[in-house]
Amino acid sequence: MTSEALLEALRTIVGADHVLTEGKLCAWEQDWRRRRQGKALAVVRPASTAEVAAVVRACARSGTALIPQGGNTGLSVGATPDDSGTQIVLSLTRMNRIRAIDRDNLTVTVEAGCILQTLQEYADQHGLLFPLSLAAEGSCTLGGNLATNAGGTQVVRYGNTRELCLGLEVVTAQGEVWEGLSGLRKDNTGYDLRHLFIGSEGTLGVITAATMKLFPKPVADLTAWAAVPSMQAAVRLLGLAHQHLGASLTGFEVMGQFALSLVARHMPQLRVPFAGMQGAPYCVLLENADSESEQHARERFEHLLEQALDDGCVLDAVVAESIAQARELWHVRESIPLAQAEEGLNIKHDISVAASRIPAFVEHTDALLAREIPGVRLVNFGHLGDGNLHYNVQAPAGADGKVFLREQEARVNRLVYDAVAQFGGSFSAEHGVGQLKTHELERYEPPVALALMRAIKQALDPQGIMNPGCILSKQ
Repeated sequence: MTSEALLEALRTIVGADHVLTEGKLCAWEQDWRRRRQGKALAVVRPASTAEVAAVVRACARSGTALIPQGGNTGLSVGATPDDSGTQIVLSLTRMNRIRAIDRDNLTVTVEAGCILQTLQEYADQHGLLFPLSLAAEGSCTLGGNLATNAGGTQVVRYGNTRELCLGLEVVTAQGEVWEGLSGLRKDNTGYDLRHLFIGSEGTLGVITAATMKLFPKPVADLTAWAAVPSMQAAVRLLGLAHQHLGASLTGFEVMGQFALSLVARHMPQLRVPFAGMQGAPYCVLLENADSESEQHARERFEHLLEQALDDGCVLDAVVAESIAQARELWHVRESIPLAQAEEGLNIKHDISVAASRIPAFVEHTDALLAREIPGVRLVNFGHLGDGNLHYNVQAPAGADGKVFLREQEARVNRLVYDAVAQFGGSFSAEHGVGQLKTHELERYEPPVALALMRAIKQALDPQGIMNPGCILSKQ
């Protein structure tokens, strides 16, 4: 089948208006961080699972590669076409319906193109909670969240997207539809296929819908900001928070003072608590969601902070007195990536290490980078509650960011990722492997694991048309 014949077949399936070949397609052909610019044969926008299946069958017949894409907010170039002009970008944003809610079963069935914030608001309107929360929630889609097994700020309580999913609807690489939208919490009928597709970044099939868990809304949400004397003290505070709050602890973020100084510098309208406080190299943001009452939540929170102050793992702390104040604190935390971008180009890392080993990892790696690249600046922040750090590296003050990336990125990555491996961690915690980190996967994953991954890929996608070059390098 020629390219033109394929395009004509696709127009018949989804309508000519939804097969885009002309004009500015950079919204689909370029990744969010602008690390890669591809060139697609077309951007195809189906409106139903049946249309997705027909598109996949047409591409399978012609041997044409498909790049499934949601909101295109990923950080590892996992949904970007190559520059050959031969691949189809399969945009799922028209498939954005919320199909059903089962309040008694605490589940909701949603199409892959539904924006995360839309799902959050829908659950809230029904007096329930969908807890997945991340910076891109206003534009990322549930399908992309599932494809990358997204994390975010409430993993410490609710887990990654994988833990929130009870069932999937998937179009296979052959264009068949697996309807597995069960809302069952117990179902041991053979292999759990959903776990193959969650986190597979569109390399095994196309997620078109999912049944997700919902939760009762907490009666009270309280937020606190604490200055701590060390990363070890932050980990001690985490232990105390688990002890005093139990499952009510829904967020536990750590932020280095340099990261916060970037927010203060580039976003002066934001008030950064304890900015530059002597003897406090880190601050912690805690969230406590209580099911009893606000008074109960505040008493538990204040008791925790009193003990932490007595213990010495907290130097000073403030508890938000209103929802507006809580949002302001979270806004400071969520503004770190934007402030870092304003400061200049930087080298990003999304790593995980067991929380107990993070202080030693940070001490070791900070010293290593300072010795090997004098003047380098470390923007260290992230989800300490689940062991996930965004351990980013900024060029020395006054240095050209582009030159720094060109000359130092490979070296910095090797130093950081070798240290992560030394401490038993992972080089990809919540952003996925994408195309950016395929070589890291080959370097750090055991050969047996890589062989199993390739066997699964070959079994489910023998033509190799599903997002080739993502996760696994092309053979």
